[in-house]
Amino acid sequence: MFNKILIANRGEIAIRIIRACREMGIRTVAVYSEADKFALHTQLADEAVCIGPASSKDSYLNMERIISATIVTGAQAIHPGFGFLSENAKFAELCEKCNIAFIGPSADIINRMGNKSEARSTMIAAGVPVTPGTTEPVFDAKTGKEIADKMGYPVIVKASSGGGGKGMRIVEKSEDFEESFNTAQRESVNAFADDTMYIEKYIQSPRHIEFQILADKHGNVVHLGERDCSIQRKHQKVVEESPSAAIDSELRARMGAVAVKAAKAVGYENAGTIEFLLDKNGEFYFMEMNTRIQVEHPVTEMVTGIDLIKTQIAIAEGLPLSVKQEDIHVTGHAIECRINAENPEKNFMPCPGVINNIHFPGGNGVRIDSAIYNGYRIPPTYDSMICKVIVHDKDRISAINKMQSVLGELIIDGVDTNIDFQFEIIGNERFRSGDINTHFIHDEYGL
Repeated sequence: MFNKILIANRGEIAIRIIRACREMGIRTVAVYSEADKFALHTQLADEAVCIGPASSKDSYLNMERIISATIVTGAQAIHPGFGFLSENAKFAELCEKCNIAFIGPSADIINRMGNKSEARSTMIAAGVPVTPGTTEPVFDAKTGKEIADKMGYPVIVKASSGGGGKGMRIVEKSEDFEESFNTAQRESVNAFADDTMYIEKYIQSPRHIEFQILADKHGNVVHLGERDCSIQRKHQKVVEESPSAAIDSELRARMGAVAVKAAKAVGYENAGTIEFLLDKNGEFYFMEMNTRIQVEHPVTEMVTGIDLIKTQIAIAEGLPLSVKQEDIHVTGHAIECRINAENPEKNFMPCPGVINNIHFPGGNGVRIDSAIYNGYRIPPTYDSMICKVIVHDKDRISAINKMQSVLGELIIDGVDTNIDFQFEIIGNERFRSGDINTHFIHDEYGL
């Protein structure tokens, strides 16, 4: 059993992990950059170690410094959270070599599922439905165009190592292909140091549905139902909810079984997410697997009552899952809104600065995950998300009404935020009716 865990992350997810560890009687070590000297996670952890300058590459992405901090403080395990090194196979392998438990899957699985083209090939071999597309990597625009012309447009060009909407372009017609491919490939090289691309048939107006899975070291795998992440802007999730208004119990059972099958096909361990595209005809296709905890994991916790962070830790300690598939029930409805320090009226420009005043609403079924406080200075160096608002109620409309109430009461003064934009989405009649897809924000707001 672990008695000390180092958290290789920052912000609200670091706080979330610290609190879970505290409840389990496990001591914590925070790491921080010089820009995060006064961040909340450094104050709540039992110990805190500075690992470098503000730049991520010199701090939160510096594997050697994080490993050194782990060894010096005597931590037995590292929880990577999401982002940064959470899906870095080299880091997971380095932890293993240093006899440090990595709270996540093995380096081999991260490699296999993190590379999108290899993941597609693995899923095809396992009999999992996959969006029609290339099974081999594509490295140049000319070859890609020949493939796309045969496949038929529209297509989507994706970076094999991609994520967060980077290295991705939708191509509507043949004459636009080469420019779009080259742009996406440059993004991939800049963001992931990888020029490997692949091409898929573009599914028009789909829903983005993901299934949370848990897998222990003893071969047990379960799913915890789905999250609907269709409300996106430029492939970045904005609102997430569980369950999906588009999925009935029969389709949930089928998709859940496929998610479990996908995880078993690679011998997966720990928490992960199988992501699907669901078309208007009810057909679904494997898109990718995220080999880490997700930003939107709280909505699953709210509807199932299962603490995903504590379960991750227990799995890494070698314990079997405490639940079987028949024990898992989705109750009520949960919604999460991501609150960012950004200005929607200025093309969502990030707005770092000092928080002057905060009022976080409360009440039954209201949860706010955040690392900000009065007087906190949001650094310009990192992601602009500063808070997640999660609500739970008996059904979808009740949850929507609760979220409207919470957003209307939420105050974050001193910086621009997207609170009003989120309020507008939640109150949109089309959203309330459940008539949504991944183009919702573009269609409704032109963004």
